[in-house]
Amino acid sequence: MVGMSGAYGGHSNGVGAPPPGPPEMEMAGVVHKVAAQPAQSTASKMKGKVKETFFPDDPFRSFKGQPLRAQWVMAARYLFPVLEWLPGYSLSLFKSDLVAGLTIASLAIPQGISYAKLANLPPIIGLYSSFVPPLVYAVLGSSRDLAVGPVSIASLIMGSMLRQAVSPSAEPMLFLQLAFTSTFFAGLVQASLGILRLGFIIDFLSKATLVGFMAGAAIIVSLQQLKALLGIVHFTTQMGIVPVMASVFQHTNEWSWQTILMGACFLVLLLTARHVSIRWPRFFWISACAPLASVIVSTLLVFLFKAQNHGISIIGSLKCGLNRPSWDKLLFDPTYLGLTMKTGLVTGIISLTEGVAVGRTFASLKDYQVDGNKEMMAIGLMNIVGSCTSCYVTTGAFSRSAVNHNAGCKTAMSNVVMALTVMVTLLFLMPLFVYTPNVVLGAIIIAAVIGLIDLPAAYNIWKMDKMDFLVCLCAFAGVIFISVQEGLAIAVGISIFRVLMQITRPRMMIQGNIKGTDIYRNLHQYKEAQRVPGFLILTVEAPINFANTNYLNERTKRWIEDESSSGNKQTELRVVILDLSAVPAIDTSGIAFLIDLKKSTEKHGLELVLVNPTGEVMEKIQRANDAHDHFRPDCLYLTTGEAIASLSGFAKMATP
Repeated sequence: MVGMSGAYGGHSNGVGAPPPGPPEMEMAGVVHKVAAQPAQSTASKMKGKVKETFFPDDPFRSFKGQPLRAQWVMAARYLFPVLEWLPGYSLSLFKSDLVAGLTIASLAIPQGISYAKLANLPPIIGLYSSFVPPLVYAVLGSSRDLAVGPVSIASLIMGSMLRQAVSPSAEPMLFLQLAFTSTFFAGLVQASLGILRLGFIIDFLSKATLVGFMAGAAIIVSLQQLKALLGIVHFTTQMGIVPVMASVFQHTNEWSWQTILMGACFLVLLLTARHVSIRWPRFFWISACAPLASVIVSTLLVFLFKAQNHGISIIGSLKCGLNRPSWDKLLFDPTYLGLTMKTGLVTGIISLTEGVAVGRTFASLKDYQVDGNKEMMAIGLMNIVGSCTSCYVTTGAFSRSAVNHNAGCKTAMSNVVMALTVMVTLLFLMPLFVYTPNVVLGAIIIAAVIGLIDLPAAYNIWKMDKMDFLVCLCAFAGVIFISVQEGLAIAVGISIFRVLMQITRPRMMIQGNIKGTDIYRNLHQYKEAQRVPGFLILTVEAPINFANTNYLNERTKRWIEDESSSGNKQTELRVVILDLSAVPAIDTSGIAFLIDLKKSTEKHGLELVLVNPTGEVMEKIQRANDAHDHFRPDCLYLTTGEAIASLSGFAKMATP
């Protein structure tokens, strides 16, 4: 083996001494030993990795050192967050929650009816879904601001996916059973992710993916409302923009000017109320009350002018009464099992991502913590219970939660107030919705989803990262031109492909010395950095594993060949320095790459030096040395500066 000067032992100048380094580094100073991390058993390492993977927040750290009774109390509070705030609940808090609860109820009632129709379900199901789930969440949820109920995107996805197999008009009972079963599987997926601490799975839905997906879905949802806004009877069941627009213009004979006039007036009213609330946040109650006011006014107009006899369709009669048990309607027939599981998975992930993101957003505004895994369990159990009580998939909606936040909610009691208000509506007020026109429900949906189109966020993504913008654009185009689920799948696929590219093609760069310092940085990033004659300083900024060793090997050899072919004796390459400071992990393929690289450099008369290997990397290097002694201590340095100072100093001593 070719010897060299290092931390220990003498220097063998068998490959020729490299020229001196920078003037400030000519004299070799103290060379520090590269230390290995303390020895750990395999079981201890596995325990640490499992803990960091599934329990990065260490939720039970507060249990340590507590008496058994206190631990039981803390466990109960952990499982049921309601126990954290209910014992200290006061009348002043209730006053704030009462106002907030009544305010979001005025929004939840019309939205519940509208979103149920979007999912091709009976309108009453939307109200059922605004009664039981909020009560469950109030007990299990950790967010103070999240307002629970049906949401537009999940409603759209569920309706479109189930409609591919079953017609909601031809087989309404079967369609309803499939909706309840899909909700059950959605809750099962969500609760499992929380219980098994697998919340990181939803991180594959990046911000760019969600911005594009939400914008595309908002447009699709709005286009679907053209059926109600124009009074069309025969409308396409497809979701893409092309078939929808084709259906609109193929049935111009069905357009109703009365419906168009009413829809346009109430849509302008709702959008104006939304604009006022955005422009002047203190008037948030205007946009919150506008949907219910629109329903009341439009219902009175239809009743007074008998508009149902002039081309304006109405909801019709709705039965009074609370949620009926539906566990007997869960359908696990093998014929539809795959469909319900797939629908549950997609709607579960989408609604979970939205709910957790909304909860964290408002928690950051009020400076408190939301436990993502507890939220997953709460939302999952909420949907499981909902599927057994005539509800379909629910989560925390941004628009409703924003109203709840602006109305001054203090705890999850606002959800209880909202649920009780919906309960009163279900028991006594359902006959009042008989003459509610469908066109107003369509206008309410459009006004609600228009906020999902976030143009400033898309512009920021474009400015920050063009590849992320491509992901955003693919999600958007896939949703509006193909379908909601395929568009989402395309965007997620591109995001995963990008992650794989970053793993298989890690950043590797040449470093140079910043003159007058002991600092070494990327030559392309720092123009003042200068090459050190005789040294090729390379750094890798990623784990080294089986997926990228071939790329790293080819890239390193190409750089060595380019340096060796310069032909200048003064700057002839003598030493290759590989900085491992930014390599957090390495596997057996990575160790094999380092060994092969060392053998290759020796064949070309070069030295290979490793700088600052991290704990795990150093441990595996030592294990490789136990067998064949590939990397002696004099090949390892703590910093690039020490390596160059040491090698340059011995080279100067070896010069005759």
